[in-house]
Amino acid sequence: VDEEVFGSYTYNMEYVEQMVKNYTYLNLGLTFRLNGRSYVSKHGLLDLLNENMTEEPLYEPIHLSGADIEVAIAHGTGYGESYFSFVNGQYTSQGGTHQAAFREAIVKTVKEFYHKDYDASDIRTSIIAAVSVKVTDPVFESQTKIKLGSKEIEPGVSLRNFVLDFLGKHLDDYLHKHSETAQILQKKIVENEKERKAISGIQKKARETAKKVSLNNKKLRDCKVHRTDRHELAEESMLFITEGNSASGSITKSRDPRTQAVFSLRGKPMNCFGLTKKVVYENEEFNLLQAALNIEEEMDNLRYEKVIIATDADVDGMHIRLLLTTFFLQFFPDVIRGGHLYILQTPLFRVRNKKETHYCYSEEERQRALARCGANAEITRFKGLGEISPDEFRGFIGSDMRLDRVRITKDDPIHDLLEFYMGKNTGERQGFIIDNLRIEEDLVQKNYNDLH
Repeated sequence: VDEEVFGSYTYNMEYVEQMVKNYTYLNLGLTFRLNGRSYVSKHGLLDLLNENMTEEPLYEPIHLSGADIEVAIAHGTGYGESYFSFVNGQYTSQGGTHQAAFREAIVKTVKEFYHKDYDASDIRTSIIAAVSVKVTDPVFESQTKIKLGSKEIEPGVSLRNFVLDFLGKHLDDYLHKHSETAQILQKKIVENEKERKAISGIQKKARETAKKVSLNNKKLRDCKVHRTDRHELAEESMLFITEGNSASGSITKSRDPRTQAVFSLRGKPMNCFGLTKKVVYENEEFNLLQAALNIEEEMDNLRYEKVIIATDADVDGMHIRLLLTTFFLQFFPDVIRGGHLYILQTPLFRVRNKKETHYCYSEEERQRALARCGANAEITRFKGLGEISPDEFRGFIGSDMRLDRVRITKDDPIHDLLEFYMGKNTGERQGFIIDNLRIEEDLVQKNYNDLH
């Protein structure tokens, strides 16, 4: 690839590998080779589900397939809903009419099977599922083909009715044949119902509070275009979550008000690891953040394509990143699974002489910039986002913005990691820190040796 045309670039191999795997799930037995490694799937979407579950499913995943449709369904123990949907081999990350029909069909089929009028949210909470359909002449809602708009699976045949009929027959048959799975699923639904009712009073008060401040939410400086709008810039909408007024002030003055919103934290948010969703409604800051994102009831309602944690590159900033990531992992993992949560990289150094200025995001970049600008170059160490002038900051959240997507896979021991870093094992964590401590004097000496 020509760097003069595309600039400096790197391949995100984790993303490329996931795309290759998606093709294997949809083409059984077909082997793909990438960088000397072979990828093949024997069980289609069932393999996808098993490879993306970050916890043990409550029951053996359900795998159903028919003409022009394949689905895989399981439930875990967490919050939220997670879906992988495909149309004619295209991954539709924003879902669309087929995913909406699938979600409706699961609720309808389960209600009819148990002869109970369960709430839809109680049935779908903690579900992880995949659906693939083949549609004649599909129509997508965007140029990137990530959301299906077609209402017919073929001329004269409703896509919604097709999915409803398929699950109404095959999922119902499966639950009748597998009574143990049916019992586990019903127990999970009842547990979800009990928790929902237990916090319903708190939810009502929290919603009323959120409504009162929605028109004058001092924490949120909103943008004009949102992910849910039918607008050409909808996919560019983003929310920066910042710490303190100085950082939010820099971003607010530098942002593009059409697509960039800012939510300002008061300080360090609560460590919510191990807590129930009740805390989301009792904690004003979490409740206002949830309201700003509009994700309480439906992930499809998420107002921003990118949710960006923008904290200082110091110890406190890193801690806030951990606390916010814990919040999303604990209560809204779909924001991460859907590829919406990011960490903003901001420069650590500015190296300049009278002719040129370089912004450096690492010690290695600083060394290279210093070599270009000379030993007498001026070096500025940015301690926080609030120290960067709005004019400078504009470049760091524009076309050259550097973002790290937060990802989770089944190979990530999420619960174990959160238990260790965010749990109450203070002594064990203290021992780990002491054993891995890097002495500041040693680092200073190393930097001095590098420079000379």
